[in-house]
Amino acid sequence: MSDQIRQAIETTAKGPQSVRTDAGEVHAQDITKQIEADKYLSAKAAVQQKNRGLRFNKFLPPGTY
Repeated sequence: MSDQIRQAIETTAKGPQSVRTDAGEVHAQDITKQIEADKYLSAKAAVQQKNRGLRFNKFLPPGTY
């Protein structure tokens, strides 16, 4: 899912913000809002991982179980 979001951000950054033709008018999402959404979803995915990068271990000398 994050690859789709990153691809959408790249596409929006390369394209115009709004397009008007005889058929209608199209406005792209604001790039800052898309970047904020990507940061939010990345942080949410990081929190849901089992291994979050911080682990506490207690070392016991042999024979002290």
